[in-house]
Amino acid sequence: MKTARPLTERNTGRLKGYLLGIIAAASYGTNPLFALPLYQAGMSPDGVLFLRYMMALPVLALMIVLRGQTFRITWRQCLILVIMGMLVAVSSLTLFCSYNYMDVGIASTILFVYPIMVAVIMAAVFHEHISPVTILCIGIATAGIAMLMKAPDGSMVSLAGVVLAVLSALTYAVYIVAVNKTSLVRVATLTITFYVLLFGVSLFAVRLQMAGEPLIPHLPDWRLWLCLGGLAIFPTAISFACTNGAIQTIGSTPTAILGAFEPVTAVIIGIAVFGETLTLRSLTGLVLIVMAVILVIVGPGIHKPLVRVRRLFPRRRR
Repeated sequence: MKTARPLTERNTGRLKGYLLGIIAAASYGTNPLFALPLYQAGMSPDGVLFLRYMMALPVLALMIVLRGQTFRITWRQCLILVIMGMLVAVSSLTLFCSYNYMDVGIASTILFVYPIMVAVIMAAVFHEHISPVTILCIGIATAGIAMLMKAPDGSMVSLAGVVLAVLSALTYAVYIVAVNKTSLVRVATLTITFYVLLFGVSLFAVRLQMAGEPLIPHLPDWRLWLCLGGLAIFPTAISFACTNGAIQTIGSTPTAILGAFEPVTAVIIGIAVFGETLTLRSLTGLVLIVMAVILVIVGPGIHKPLVRVRRLFPRRRR
């Protein structure tokens, strides 16, 4: 007969789980911190994405080995993963393009509406019940996006940028649903991520070749290689590892809710490092979107698909 753990031990474990969830979300929000110097050095989005994915692959492979998981997949799963890799790669590129039109904090916040899109897709395609709360959250999130449409200087944010950010979120939402509604549901998350990166990186390689850019650029400063390493380790390896640890300790729903720290981190980095401005209107829009997403995650039936995978998008700001 198992003996119940002391209350203090359970509390310590839950505190550790919450800290892991916060670290997972915040570490992913550090993407702009590492990506921006690479763009300033003249690298293209495809070049950064290609090297980030390539450097993340051995890290993920090591994590799979250390966790005793397998690389084995069926041919059918391989075909599905090729498609999933293209979805993630396209979503990354559309997000990159959105940063050409708006601040990193705004684009990252719009991207965070993907859980609501997952709920809508599940209802529209798989006829799952969509609750009145979810419908209300869609309205709240839409209002939040509308409030983000005005830039700090009073001008309107580019509609193209908003469309690209929404498209990035939609592509990622389709990816999440597909992972959970195909045979990939029986494959470990780290294994899925490894193959998604492996197949997705081919898109960037082709685009680099078509543009006449080298796959391995000449970087004049060794610190730029540290930035590439940071992209592969912090928002990829550490984020995945901490997410898995948080799910095992505090469960799926709290871990998904703590994902709200991701856009918040991106906004803080945008202000503190990139000199972006956060107005009261933008802050209100950010809060509305985060609140709507949390309410959707708390609702039944939506949190499990959301926490099987983690975001793979680097940040970029022009």
